[in-house]
Amino acid sequence: MSQEYPLLLVDASGYLFRAYHALPKLTNSRGEPTGALVGVLNMLRKLIEDQRPDYIGVVFDAGGRGFRHERYPDYKANRPAPPEDLRAQIEPLQTIIRALGLPLLVVPGVEADDVIGTLSTQAAALGLPTLISTGDKDLAQLVDEHVTLVNTMTGTWLDPAGVREKFGVPPERIVDYLALMGDSVDNIPGVPGCGPKTAAKWLTDYGDLDGVIAQAASIKGKIGESLRTALDQLPLARELLTIKRDVALDFGPTDLRPTPPDIATLRAWYERLELRRLLATLDGMGVAGAPPTQRHQTGHEPQYELVLTESALEAWLARLRTAELIALDTETTALDARRAELVGISFAVAPGQAAYVPLAHTYPGAPQQLDRDLVLARLKPVLEDPDRPKVGQNLKYDLTVLARYGIELHGIAHDTLIASYVLDSTARHDLDSLAKRFLGHDTIRFKDVAGTGSKQIRFDQVPLEQAGPYAAEDAEVTLRLHQVLQPRLTAVPKLERLYREIEMPLVPVLARLERAGVLIDAEQLESQSAELARRILELEETAQRVAGRRFNLGSPKQIAALLFEELGLPVVAKTPKGAPSTSEEVLEQLAQVHELPRIILEHRLLSKLKSTYTDKLPRLIDPATGRIHTSYHQTVTATGRLSSSDPNLQNIPIRTEEGRRIRRAFIAAPGHRLLAADYSQIELRIMAHLSGDARLLAAFAAGLDIHRATAAEILGLAPEAVTSEQRRSAKAINFGLIYGMSAFGLAHQLGIERAAAQAYVERYFERYPGVREFMERIRHQARECGYVETLFGRRLHLPEIGHSNQTRRAAAERTAINAPMQGTAADIIKRAMIAVDVWIETTGAPARLILQVHDELVLEVAETALEETREAVRAAMEGAAELAVPLVVEIGSGANWDDAH
Repeated sequence: MSQEYPLLLVDASGYLFRAYHALPKLTNSRGEPTGALVGVLNMLRKLIEDQRPDYIGVVFDAGGRGFRHERYPDYKANRPAPPEDLRAQIEPLQTIIRALGLPLLVVPGVEADDVIGTLSTQAAALGLPTLISTGDKDLAQLVDEHVTLVNTMTGTWLDPAGVREKFGVPPERIVDYLALMGDSVDNIPGVPGCGPKTAAKWLTDYGDLDGVIAQAASIKGKIGESLRTALDQLPLARELLTIKRDVALDFGPTDLRPTPPDIATLRAWYERLELRRLLATLDGMGVAGAPPTQRHQTGHEPQYELVLTESALEAWLARLRTAELIALDTETTALDARRAELVGISFAVAPGQAAYVPLAHTYPGAPQQLDRDLVLARLKPVLEDPDRPKVGQNLKYDLTVLARYGIELHGIAHDTLIASYVLDSTARHDLDSLAKRFLGHDTIRFKDVAGTGSKQIRFDQVPLEQAGPYAAEDAEVTLRLHQVLQPRLTAVPKLERLYREIEMPLVPVLARLERAGVLIDAEQLESQSAELARRILELEETAQRVAGRRFNLGSPKQIAALLFEELGLPVVAKTPKGAPSTSEEVLEQLAQVHELPRIILEHRLLSKLKSTYTDKLPRLIDPATGRIHTSYHQTVTATGRLSSSDPNLQNIPIRTEEGRRIRRAFIAAPGHRLLAADYSQIELRIMAHLSGDARLLAAFAAGLDIHRATAAEILGLAPEAVTSEQRRSAKAINFGLIYGMSAFGLAHQLGIERAAAQAYVERYFERYPGVREFMERIRHQARECGYVETLFGRRLHLPEIGHSNQTRRAAAERTAINAPMQGTAADIIKRAMIAVDVWIETTGAPARLILQVHDELVLEVAETALEETREAVRAAMEGAAELAVPLVVEIGSGANWDDAH
C-alpha cells in the first residue's frame, strides 16, 4: 500500500447487511444461515492480512434509540426490521470475531458511525493514520489527511481527492451534500428531486449549505421551488447527518490491540456452522486469526454449474444482465487465438458462483450440448454491451476468439493479468501463480484435465465432469483475483490511472493490430534466403581457411577451443560456469586483433537473419488472410515495452543492408502505402524533461542536432566546427550515459583509452549538471524504494538493487538510470497507439495500425488518405505527452517498410 494505517476501523453492521444481499444464501445441514457471516469473516481476514494494523476496531450498531431519535422522532421510521435469517447470523458472527481476538465495539445508545468518527478523530490527535472499511457514503465526511476509506466490496479507496472526484465536493462539504439530497433509508428529509449532480453543483456555486439556503430565491425552475419548500428542514437534516466525533467512550484507539485467538471456541463454531475452509485454517493460526499460509481462502463452497439446457442458459443470462461485473473465460482448441475453435465459455458473477457452457466437446459419449450458434446469439447482446463491465485473465485472447464468431467484446473493464503486471512487472502473472499468491488457492491446472506431452488431448476431448469445474474455476478465480488486485491498484492512484488510462484501453487496440496483420513478399524473402545461404557457406569456407582446419561455426565450444587454446587470443570474459565466453561482445573485441572473430560474427548475424526471418516468415503467412499476424505481449518486459512473438518483429536490424532488405519485403496492399512514424530521440528528450538540465532543454527547444550540440558543449567548440567523428563520440556518450554506461564501456565503444573516456564523461557532467543530479536522485530512490517510476507512474522494480554482489548491484543501478526513460517512452508510444486507434475508429479512416516496433508505429493507409492520416498520426503521437521539450515525430511513406523510412 502507498501508506501504512496503524488503526483499522470496520463498519461491520454495514458489511453484514451488504454481504447478506450480495452473497449466496448459504446454510449448513441444519438449515442455519451462514452466507453473510462467512462474507464478513473473509473480508476481515483479507483486510487484516493486507493492512497488518497495530490497532483494530470491529464496530457494530447497538440498536435501539439514540440522540437522533430524540432530536427527530421519525428518524429511521421507514426502515424495516432486518430479515430473520440475517438477525440469526449476528450473534454467532460477533462471538467468532471476539474469539478471533479482534476488539468488538458495540456501544449502547451510540451508532457505529459515531463510534468510528470519535475513534478516528482521537487517532488523528495521536498522529495515527486511520483506514475505515465501509460502504457507507456518510463516512466520507471523516476523510482528511489522516483518514482514508476503503470499500472492500467494490475495491474503492477514497482519500480527500478521491472524495472530491467521486462526489464532486470535498469531504468537508459531504454533510451539506447529503443534507440537500436527504436519506430515504434513514427517513431524513432533503430537497425533493435533488440528486447528486444538483447537490454538487449548488455547493460548487454557493460554497456550502448556508450559501445554498441564502441563494434559494434566485434558483429557478421546479427544483428551485422544491428547495424553497424544504428550507426549514435542511438545518435539521444537516444535524442528523453529521457524525459525532466526541462520544464519551471507555476506550481509545490504542486500547484496540488484537489478542491471540481462542482456537477452541473458533473450532466449535466452525464445526457447528460447517465452515470447512475456515476450520482448515485453525492449525497454526496466529494473532487475530491470520494463519501463516492459505490466508486468502474465501471460505465459501464454490457452486459451479454445467449449463446443458436452454432453461439453465436463460437463468444465467438473467444473472449476466444484472451483474455488476462479469468474469469470463473461453475454452478453445489452440493457444493461437486466431486459429482456435471455441469449445466452451465460462462465467462468474460472484465469488463461488460460476458456470461453464460447453459448446463443442466431441469425445465419444459426450452429453448433448447446446448449439454453439444459438448460445452465441443469446450471449451476443450481453458480450457486446459496453455498459456490462467484464473482467478476464488475458482478455485479448478471448476478444480475438469471440471476434472469429462475429462477437465484438465490449465493456472490457479489467484484466487480472494486466493488473498484476502493473503492480509488479517482475512477478509471475499466470492464473495459477496469481491464485496461489493472492488467494492461497491451488487451481485445477490444464495438465490436470488434458495431460501433458505426447499424451495431451485437446480441450474438446476433455470429459465434461472434468472440463466443467476447470473452466468455471478459471472465471471464478479471476473474479476473486480482481477483488484482491483492484484495491491494491486503487491504493496507489498513479498505478491505478496507468492501468485505467493506458494498459486497459490498449487491449482492444492490440487485438485489432494483431488481426490486421502485415503483408509480405514471400518470393523476395525466399530469394534473399538463397543469397544468404550462399554467403554463409562462403564465410564457413573462409573461416576454415583462416583457422587452418575445419570446425563448426555454430559450436561455441569448438570456437572457444580454436580462439583461446590454439590461437592464444586473450580471454575477455567467462560464462557463469567459468568457461571462456564467445559472446558477441567478446568477439567484437577480439575482432580488433584477429580476423577470425569478425568472420564468425558475420556468420552468426547472417545465420540468424536466415533462420529467424527469411526462412521462417514465408512459412508463417496465414492462408486465410495472406498475411503474417504477430502476437503482442503487454506483460513480459520489466520496463513496460511491448514485445512480440510468432514471429518476433521487434528485432529486425535496420542499420545493416540485410536487415533493410528484410524490411523491404513488408509491403502495402494494392492501392495502399505503408506509413512509418517514429519518435526522434525520444529517450534523450525524456532525459531532458526528467533532469530539467538547462542546456539540454535549450538545445531541444532550439531544434538543434543534440549530438552535435553535446559535442560542442563538452569540447568547447562551435557547433559548426564539430567533425563527424566528434559527433559520433558525443552520440555514444548521450546514449551510453542514459543506459548507465561506465567510462570503461565508453572507452571500448569508442576505441579510446579509458582515461580519455573518463575525461569525456567528466566534461559531459560539468556541462550538464542536471543530468548528474538526476542520476544520483534516481539511484537514491531505487535504493530507498526498490523501484523507480516513469513519468506516468509506472513502477519499475529492481529486486537486485540491494544485492550483496557488487556486480549485480551495479547492474541494477544502471538499469535504474535507464528505466525511467525507457519506461516513459513505452508509456508514450502506448498512449499514441490508443490515440491513433481512436481516430481511426471514430472517423472510419481507410487506415489501420499493422506494426509497433519500439518507438515506431506502422500503418497501412489507402493512397487517397495518406496526407490526412499523416497529419492525424503526427498530432496523436506528438500530443501523447506534455514534456518540457517538444516531441518530434519523423514520418515517411512508401510501397514497403524500408521505403517508408
